[in-house]
Amino acid sequence: MVDSGCTHTCIDEELVKKKKIPTKKLERPITCRNSDGTIAGKKDITKFVKMDLNINGHNEQLDAVAMIG
Repeated sequence: MVDSGCTHTCIDEELVKKKKIPTKKLERPITCRNSDGTIAGKKDITKFVKMDLNINGHNEQLDAVAMIG
């Protein structure tokens, strides 16, 4: 496992599309950067999804971002 310093919870955009998960617009777009500071991808992240997470009885709601166009 590698912790690259990701500051957001991420979800695969194809999964969001395939499962028709509702999205919401971010107030401010996020520019995704690689560990060396260069810009990753061709576009900013502009949407997120709300996710319910349950692990061993611990429940939490997360906002997960994805490059959804």
